[in-house]
Amino acid sequence: MAPGVLPPDPLPRWGDRRAGRVGILGGSFNPAHEGHRQLSLMALRRLRLSAVWWLVSPQNPLKPVAGMAPLSERLASARAAIGGHPRLVASAIEAAWGVRYTIDTIRRLRQRFPRLRFVLLLGADNLRQLPRWRRWREIVMRVSIATHPRPSYNYKSLASQAAGRLRRSRRREREAAVLAEMAPPAWLFLVAPQHAASASGIRAARVRSAPAG
Repeated sequence: MAPGVLPPDPLPRWGDRRAGRVGILGGSFNPAHEGHRQLSLMALRRLRLSAVWWLVSPQNPLKPVAGMAPLSERLASARAAIGGHPRLVASAIEAAWGVRYTIDTIRRLRQRFPRLRFVLLLGADNLRQLPRWRRWREIVMRVSIATHPRPSYNYKSLASQAAGRLRRSRRREREAAVLAEMAPPAWLFLVAPQHAASASGIRAARVRSAPAG
């Protein structure tokens, strides 16, 4: 396949009538790593999901373009990290839809996959910065959210503006198995093993190990 050309997407652009519970893990995946996979496997089990969709963003509006690998490379890294797991899916459907913001993605998903129940999967770092997202209050009114711990972010996340604003809609961790069935706003913070890998750390390690020019 020619460089920069995307392979056929596993998700139909116009949607379908499948039913089930799906976790949405959006991000740059620059690159994808074992931490993404660990988070997804935990979400499958704890939230009783049918699948987790990794939505590889064309360009995260909150991240610089400089240093961002091409979408085709990031998608390939996501599929490699998934390792053939039958319930994990890496997709570039946001590029096909021409959207970059999470609120637009959630609207399309609910419209085109009307029988699916979605849960937005966020790392603790993203819960902390949620108020910077476009129409973030609408996001929490449209989809339930499961927040996963990340080293050095957890206490700051739970003390953040978003957590404070949403304190009345926080659910107990023991309710994780039915979170997908709850009417938003509903969110919870999962207590789980934390993976130290980060995309920025991987990129930095690559730079350090690259031969001098």
